[in-house]
Amino acid sequence: MTTRGVLYVHSAPRALCPHVEWAVAGVLGVRVSLDWTRQPAAPGTWRSEFSWKGQAGTASKLASALRGWQLLRFEVTSEPCPTAEGERYSCTPDLGIFHAVTGMHGDIMIPEDRLRAALVRSQQGETDLEAEIAKLLGKPWDDELEPFRYAGEGAPVRWLHQVV
Repeated sequence: MTTRGVLYVHSAPRALCPHVEWAVAGVLGVRVSLDWTRQPAAPGTWRSEFSWKGQAGTASKLASALRGWQLLRFEVTSEPCPTAEGERYSCTPDLGIFHAVTGMHGDIMIPEDRLRAALVRSQQGETDLEAEIAKLLGKPWDDELEPFRYAGEGAPVRWLHQVV
């Protein structure tokens, strides 16, 4: 079963750009040449985005291939398909990687056991419930990435297809 999604590279140093392309090509199984544009939110960095089509689980493979580079900010999304929920991965140098399951309308779906654990931590005084829920929803990542998203409005998008 195939799905589709988008990879947003919000900022990458110029020297890292070809490595991002090679990593994405390794996951998708096709040669990748991204259209890079300057990222005004972080001078000296570049941004790119493209849409992909592949097997369910491709978003997690893309996120795993890119997550180790300290200076990279990115997001990967995939749409739900008949055999899998949608997914969203966000990654920043300061926060690391965030993963969420998304429903058919793009809403983040938080598993019951993660909500229960957040409630227990808050009841034990370890944390504030509101802060825990914000983390479960990816708010710290959204807050950090928002200036990079806004700076990329109107950027070109290229469709890439995974060879199956």
